[in-house]
This record gives sequence, C-alpha cells and structure tokens, in this order.
Amino acid sequence: MNQQHIRNFCIIAHIDHGKSTLADRFLELTGTVEKRVLKEQTLDSMDLEREKGITIKLKSVRMAYETNGQTYQLNLIDTPGHVDFSYEVSRSLAACEGAVLVVDATQGIQAQTVSNVYKAIDAGLKILPVLNKIDVKQNEADRIAKDLCDTFGFKNDEILKVSAKTGEGVAQLLEAIVAKVPDPSGNTAGVARALIFDTFYDEYLGVVASIRVVDGEFSAFNHTVHFLAAGKASDFQEVGIYTPARKRVEKLVAGEVGYIATGLKDIKAVHVGDTIAAEQSAEPLPGYKAVKPFVFVSIFPIDNDKFPQLRDALEKLSLSDASFSFEPESSSALGFGFRCGFLGLLHADIVQERLEREYNLALISTTPMVEYKVLTTSNEEVFVKRPAELPEITRIQEIQEPWILLTIVSPAEYVGGVITLCEKRRGVLRKMDYPSEQRVVFEYELPLSELVFNFFDDLKTVSSGYASLDYEFLDYRPVKAVKLDILVHGSAVEPLSKIVLKDSAEEIGKELIHKLKDILPRQQFRVSLQAAIGGKILAREDIPAMRKNVLAKMSGGHRERKDKLLEIQKEGKKRMKRLGSVDIPQEAFRQILKT
Repeated sequence: MNQQHIRNFCIIAHIDHGKSTLADRFLELTGTVEKRVLKEQTLDSMDLEREKGITIKLKSVRMAYETNGQTYQLNLIDTPGHVDFSYEVSRSLAACEGAVLVVDATQGIQAQTVSNVYKAIDAGLKILPVLNKIDVKQNEADRIAKDLCDTFGFKNDEILKVSAKTGEGVAQLLEAIVAKVPDPSGNTAGVARALIFDTFYDEYLGVVASIRVVDGEFSAFNHTVHFLAAGKASDFQEVGIYTPARKRVEKLVAGEVGYIATGLKDIKAVHVGDTIAAEQSAEPLPGYKAVKPFVFVSIFPIDNDKFPQLRDALEKLSLSDASFSFEPESSSALGFGFRCGFLGLLHADIVQERLEREYNLALISTTPMVEYKVLTTSNEEVFVKRPAELPEITRIQEIQEPWILLTIVSPAEYVGGVITLCEKRRGVLRKMDYPSEQRVVFEYELPLSELVFNFFDDLKTVSSGYASLDYEFLDYRPVKAVKLDILVHGSAVEPLSKIVLKDSAEEIGKELIHKLKDILPRQQFRVSLQAAIGGKILAREDIPAMRKNVLAKMSGGHRERKDKLLEIQKEGKKRMKRLGSVDIPQEAFRQILKT
C-alpha cells in the first residue's frame, strides 16, 4: 500500500482510563472483528489481563478504514497503563508516528498521563488528546479539558470527547487520526530494514518477531534475513499481519506493521530493539535503551525436579517480556532457582503468576530487594542483588542505594497525608504544583527500597484511592545499611536475610522472628530464633519443646522413680538440642516470605 495511506498510532493513558475499550470500538467501527464475536477488551487476550482489568502486554492490530472514497491502513498498538509496564509503552512509541492520549473525564490527569505525554513528545509523535467516558453523568469534561490545555499546552478545539463504551465520538476520532497523524516516511526501494518491537515464541514457527518496516519490503519469496545486533542470519518461515489473529501475507512494505516468523529455535538470538534486514551490511536503526531492572526476587520451584522446566519457562517468557532478567542461583534451604530482576512489584507478581498458570509450576519467591552499590576498601564497585552477595563488613567502605524521582498526582484535600507519608519514607520534596484548585502534583526524591515495601498501598490508603504515581531512576546515594541475618537454632537461614537500614534493624528483626515463631513447627527440643547483625544479637525468641508425659504409664511408686524418669528425659532433651538440626518445611518459607 502507498505510504500516504498508512497511519501508525498507539493509545497511551493512565491505567483504567479506557484504552482497551476504545480499541474495541475501533475494531467494531472498521469491521476488523465482527460484532457477534467481539468481546470486551478483545486485545487483552490473557486470562490474567481480564481478571485484573489491566493491560499487561502491548498488542498490535491492522484495521482498514474507508473515508472519502479512500481506504486507509490503520496500524494500532494498544499499550499497558501501569507504571511497571512503562517499557512496553516506550516500545510502542518507537514504532508509531502518532499517539492517542486518552484521559478519563471523571478522573482527569494522573501520574502516568503526565509521564506518557512527555515520552510521546520526546519520541516526536503527533499527540491527539481525547476525553473518554463522557457518557458518565459525573464527568467533568470541561474542567479537565481546561486542565489539559493548561498542563500540556493543547488547544481546546483539538480535544476530542468520546465514549468508548457507547461509541459516541469514536468515528470523529478515526477521522482525526487519518487527518492529523503523519504518514510514515521510508525508502520503499531501499534495502529492507525493520525495527523489532516485540517477540514471542511459537512451538511450530520458532521465534516470532513483531516488526515495523522502515525501508524496502520483506517478501515471502525472499527467505533470508539478518539480525544486525545479534550478528545472526535465518531463513524465515512466513510474514504476516495481526487482525488481531495472525494472518499470513505475501509481503510487508515500508511503513507497515506486522510479524515475521524467524524459524529460529534459539530464543536468545532475537532481541527487542534489534534491526532485522535483508543484508548484513545494512545500517542499524536506532534501538531502545537497555532496560535496567529495579526490583530483584529469587524464584524457586517447590519440587526441585522442576528446575529445568522453570528455566525453559523463564527463557520463553523473557522473549515476550524483554524488561525482566534472570540468572541461576542456589540456596541451601530452597535448592536451585533463579534470581530475577523486574521493573516493579506488580511486574514481579504478574511474571510469577504467569509461570504458575501457563507452565504449571508451583513456585516460592523470596522477599523483593533493590540493587545496592558497594564501594569496597580496595575501591572496587560491587553491585549486590541479594544479601548473600554483600561483602564482609571489614571490606565495605560505603554502601549506596538507588534513588528515584517520584511523581504523585493527588486531589488537593489529601495533601497532608501524602506529605506525611513521603517524609516518613525518607522522601525529599523537590517540587509541589497546583495545576488547578482540585489537583496537586508532587515531585519527590525517594529511596527505591521505600517504594518497594508497600508504598503504593499506603499511598492509596492516605488518599482514599485517588492518588497515582510514576517514577524514574535518578542515581545511587550513600546509606547506613546492614545485613540482618535470621538464625534458627544457631544457623543462619539465607532466604530470610535482609539488607535493612541500621536504625530500623532491631525493630525489623523482632517483628520477623515473632512471625517465624508462630509459623515454624515445634521440635522435640527447644529451638532458639535470633535476629543478628554479624556477631551481635538484636532479638531472640524461643520455640518451646514438644512435651511428652513420661509419667503417664506409672500407676504409683516412690517419688524418686518419677524424678529419675524426668531427669532421663531432661538429659535426652539436652542431647537432642546439642546434636539436632531444624528442618524448615517449604510451607513455612512460603508463609513467612508472604508476610
């Protein structure tokens, strides 16, 4: 198709502002999916997405739209809205020329709205502002439209008002997309080059890469392609488009969006952000920035025989989600597993739930932790992803923790609660603005470790659920942190170790061993639970021994006989305490790590 009749655009918005529902109306109005088979959130194909009501994976679909006697090819990419999946949004933006910015007319501008707008501006995209949910009686469309103009500099007459639920105004939005989104520019006669913006694994076709063709064409009759960054070549199986199901076509030309089945079985050969080309000598396209995980969690199979299946599952999952990383590790308590890096807590929960559902694995995960930078006495920099990697205290010159720039958007009546929460979590206020009387925007510098431990839940509590947040990495800063060990019967239990602030170590240690006392099963001897920093014990609890009445079978007799039996039992308990060991069951680990 002529590039002048192609429009590539994505939908960006804060979570739950109606992206997926608007995509449904697009599919319905363009006749891409028949109305009788159309279901809510059609592009959210995972059960997990439907259950949680959020978009986890970006989806692309080609639609044919006819206006003024001309048929246009509309390539839509639906994007996630939660901050943990912001990497998915950046990939969508790189493959488009335009972005439909959806804002809920009942909620207004939220933190992800601000973040996504600036990402789209940086990517040079044409932004079409849209107010959704105007069918809701409590909508404040006029006030929020003024808010959009004041915050981002839009003009009032370019803000479209739609209802993705009823379809009101959606046809006008399609017309605006055709009229305002620039057509792609590319050399149709040049060497075929395309940007890989997503990948997934197919059992029959191997690695399937979602691509945006920049130059030339990829034809089904030309079977050799090169992956420039990876330095590999492959004879691919087919090219096609998403409708939204995969549909095979003869070729993909410059400006079009589709997929190419590489035929590769090596899932590490194809990288998101790589350039796929017909010739190895072709000029690579600007790729994506490398994604740096923020949160690290160790994942172990409950049945250690399932370790190979967990490795295969992680490799396949990492192909469709390039924003998490993993490396093997072992634990004396939990066996063999993987240390995984994620963009946030929700991201970690989603990946673990997908592993359990899609690959039928029973898993146990450790407490989330951020990556610390340690400067040793020999002036080496060591990055620590788990407590066991922390050097000995005599070798540590300084420990640094990651800090983030946190943006919080909240209704004005909750200002006090938000400030109190951020100060309690060691936040440093950088800026506080009132774009309108009803809304306030905070910018805080905050340690990432404070965000990881229930910050989002606490923010929702102090703001009655109305505040939203977004964040980005700033730098590493010095912190007085120590390794807190949990000793069970004198032996350190590695999965329960933590890196914590020195000032709060005693409080955290007491709380942890108190919970552990209620969870661990009793033994035949008394078991000590201790929280320690190095050789210093901060807190202690004892689990009493199981008692057996050795006098139960005695019907009478002298007191000395009874004392003798009790003394024998006492000596046996001492011997068991000296020689015995405590085997902590997996279920106990699951319970304590969940808390």
